[in-house]
Amino acid sequence: MNVITVSQLNSYIKSVLEQDVNLNLIYIVGEVSNFVHYYKSGHMYFTLKDDKSQLKAVMFSSNAEKVKFKIENGLRVICRGRVSAYEKDGQYQLYVDSIQPDGIGELSLAYEQLKQRLFEEGLFDDEHKKALPRFPRRIGVATSNMGAAVEDIKNITKRRYPLAEIVIAPTIVQGDLAPNDIVKSIKLLDSIDDIDVIIVGRGGGSIEDLWAFNTEIVARAVYECKKPIISAVGHETDYTICDFVADVRAETPSAAAEKAVPDINVIMSFVNSSRERMLSLINYKLQDEMQRLDNLQNKGPLSNFSEYIENYKDILDGYTNDMLSILSDRLKDNSFKLSGLADKLNSLSPLAVLSRGYSVVSMNDRIINSTKSVKVNDVVDVTLSDGRIICTVKEVD
Repeated sequence: MNVITVSQLNSYIKSVLEQDVNLNLIYIVGEVSNFVHYYKSGHMYFTLKDDKSQLKAVMFSSNAEKVKFKIENGLRVICRGRVSAYEKDGQYQLYVDSIQPDGIGELSLAYEQLKQRLFEEGLFDDEHKKALPRFPRRIGVATSNMGAAVEDIKNITKRRYPLAEIVIAPTIVQGDLAPNDIVKSIKLLDSIDDIDVIIVGRGGGSIEDLWAFNTEIVARAVYECKKPIISAVGHETDYTICDFVADVRAETPSAAAEKAVPDINVIMSFVNSSRERMLSLINYKLQDEMQRLDNLQNKGPLSNFSEYIENYKDILDGYTNDMLSILSDRLKDNSFKLSGLADKLNSLSPLAVLSRGYSVVSMNDRIINSTKSVKVNDVVDVTLSDGRIICTVKEVD
């Protein structure tokens, strides 16, 4: 009896499976269930099943990081990989190196999934859209500095509105490095104070060529930009996630330049038209005022100015006489009142008392009203109605 260990059996089964060329590269379709993504390691584990059977599957991080769409339970997929056994538990499983949705392209599914998620977050809402400036001074452009797109933007801007200055941030717009470089250019242009509007985009291409503008990091950079952004990616029929998030979507880079700046010919036409209307209104106003002046000269007071003045002179003379009469009456009345007040004041005056033969005796500027206030030989001041007498006291009785 040839006895072997469990490990030997599992190792043998694994070698048998791996030596079978039919199992080394297979494509298998099934519905995803029990999906688990360990973000720390990056590995993905799931089960593929149909209506009768199921198969364990694993996708290691080196391959999992290349998947552009979100794998979910219930999603029908086509997996490419090899069948082998995991010796530790003796379970055979599918080792997946690539996966794609069944019936729809991988990029198309990733596009729809991200579009739906950002829509639900509100990144496409109109309330977040910023208005474009009417007369931009500086325009930031995030695109490749070599290609038709940037030349179209420069030529159209120069033709339509030569007053604007273009600041180009050379940007990688295709390939694995493109998303991070687009984000970097957006942030750089947004940090320049006197840039008024930003154009982000590139020329046409396949969905793979335009894919950088369908990534989440680019969408969030556009949403978080403080300056208004025009998205101009691909041709008229191309719609990217960047288009939905941007403040304005342009069909092409050329259309973006037209949306970013006004047409100076239209502005000049408006200015000239406004000037003509203003001159016409001024002339009309002058003619109207001249007509009014002629009417005044011919029919109004100016037609017989002397008579007009004499009429108002008579009225003024009447006002003058009335005013003088009122003033004279007022002066007489006030004169009588003043005389009465003067008489009352004079009757209270000490001088009036003195004029009747009385006098005021004082010493050291104090009135003497008692014999007790003086003594013999004091010098006193006697005030009469017409002067003063300095006296020496000889006797106090």
